[in-house]
Amino acid sequence: MNRSIFHLWQPVNESNSAFKKIKSINLNFGPQHPAAHGVLRLILQLNGEIVDRLDPHIGLLHRGTEKLIENRNYLLGLPYFDRLDYVSMLSQEHAYCLAIENLLDSSSFDSKLCYVRTIFDEITRILNHLLAIACHALDVGSMSSIFWAFEEREKLMEFYERVSGARMHAAFYRPNETNFNSISFFLLEDILEFSRNFFTTLNEMHNVLTYNKIWKQRLINIGVYSSKECFNYGLTGVLLRSTGIKRDIRLSQSDQYSNYYYLNFRGYIGQHGDSFDRFLIRMNEMSESINIINQSILKFFLKNTKNSKLINPLFLMNFFNNYDELLKKKKTYSYMENLIHHFKFWNEGIILKKNIAYQAIEAPKGEFGVSLVSNSTNKPLKCKIRSPAYHHLQFLSYLSKGHYLADLVALIGTIDIVFGEIDR
Repeated sequence: MNRSIFHLWQPVNESNSAFKKIKSINLNFGPQHPAAHGVLRLILQLNGEIVDRLDPHIGLLHRGTEKLIENRNYLLGLPYFDRLDYVSMLSQEHAYCLAIENLLDSSSFDSKLCYVRTIFDEITRILNHLLAIACHALDVGSMSSIFWAFEEREKLMEFYERVSGARMHAAFYRPNETNFNSISFFLLEDILEFSRNFFTTLNEMHNVLTYNKIWKQRLINIGVYSSKECFNYGLTGVLLRSTGIKRDIRLSQSDQYSNYYYLNFRGYIGQHGDSFDRFLIRMNEMSESINIINQSILKFFLKNTKNSKLINPLFLMNFFNNYDELLKKKKTYSYMENLIHHFKFWNEGIILKKNIAYQAIEAPKGEFGVSLVSNSTNKPLKCKIRSPAYHHLQFLSYLSKGHYLADLVALIGTIDIVFGEIDR
């Protein structure tokens, strides 16, 4: 690191021409620091304990994900999206599937498929916010929240495992289809049971943090900015809504996706644009995600029952069993021709005509977008990923200026960054 000293000259008094030399300090923050979120290196210029300048260094995790996707067919590129923001796995898969469906000039109009995607998107949102708040609290000094949050995350990752076999990197979504064999009545019943008990954990975190004097001192009026900075730096998600701008793609009339249009839920905004507002928005969004999950499961049931006024669990069990048998009969591999077709489909993939598509979703961290360019082959000519945390990290330099060094940890926690999607 360049150890050069920045010299600032300041007169002792107006009558004397003598000058006093003040030395600023250059300091490395991370990547070994536990609050640096893995591979973030910040070079700080400090004036005493005040941050004058901040230079973020990234690239220590770079894998060239976009180029790897361009060298594989469309279906084999899907698992790479689990590795980007490895706390919001299925949300990113959803954006990629929607981009492919856009290139195919076909959307997943099957309501059951949309409801399954909505349920797991909101499970993913809870997974992300639990980790964000718990690790933020741990960085600031609160220990209890991380144990409660990780206990709930274990239950949610079990739902991932039951549909895909993997706790984190699920690779569950597919363009215009999904594996309904894994969506059983018992799985949906367990998700409903989780939603009933989850509010206990939310209340515990709320009681420990929201009215905690130290937590409020560390977050209130820390990291304040206006809507103007949001537009200048391309901020989305919670960071945008904390300034009072109600921008949520799930509620948008023009950028609608999945089945959110048919669900009744609220969006939350802040009033002051500080770190405490962003904490409250994430807490409220988790409770609203439970509301969305409950509505989606209910509508999924109603779509598959003849009498919508009465839901008989025995009838649902028979329905899912019969549905599984129908799928097994439809996709049987007892014939060599069917097996060859299956092998060719998953190895050669699908061929898409020349086209360009961009599809964005409301990921837990903000607007996550995928841009694909097809060229009449089974591989994308160009893949560009719009990751929210990459835009948010560039804002850290502006956000931290004038704050104390001790506040830097709180600022990194409030923007909620994961380096898998930043370095890509």
